[in-house]
Amino acid sequence: MAFQIWNLRALARLSILSILLAACSIPPDTSRVIGENATTAEARKELVGLDQDDIRMCAGFPTATSATADGGSIWAYRADMPRGSWNVVNPAITLFGAIPAVNSSASVNSGGNCSTQFRFAKGKVDDVEYAGDNNTRTDLNGLCVSMVDNCVAYARHKTGK
Repeated sequence: MAFQIWNLRALARLSILSILLAACSIPPDTSRVIGENATTAEARKELVGLDQDDIRMCAGFPTATSATADGGSIWAYRADMPRGSWNVVNPAITLFGAIPAVNSSASVNSGGNCSTQFRFAKGKVDDVEYAGDNNTRTDLNGLCVSMVDNCVAYARHKTGK
C-alpha cells in the first residue's frame, strides 16, 4: 500500500513538473504581449541613410538581393539560429495493480531563424525589416540582434553618437 501511495505522489509531482515546463514554452504569437528588442528597434532608425558600402562593412555580403519596382534594391541576410531544445517524459506508473496510470510528456524545439532586409533607395538604406521565426520569450525580433548590432554600432561611430 505504501508503494502505491509513493507511485501516486511521484506521478503527481512529475505531471505538475511537465505542466510547469510546458507553460514556459514560447507561444505561437508573442507580438501582442511583448515589445520589440531595443537593438532591432534602434536599427530601424540608426541604419537609415547608410550606403551599400557601409552595410557591406558592418553586415558582410547579403545572402540574397532583389530589385524593386522603383529602381531600388532589397538586400536580405538570413541566419538559422538553434536555441536548444528539451524533452521531459513522465514514465507510466501502474497504480493499484491493474489500473494503468497516464503517461505524459512535453517537448519543445526552440530553434528559429531571422531574415533581415535592407531596402535601398538611391543607394541609401531607406527601411529595415525582419522576417522569420525570430521572436524570443522576451523580445520581438530577438533572434535578429546578432545580425544588426554591429551595424548599429558602426552607424553610431560613423555619425559620432
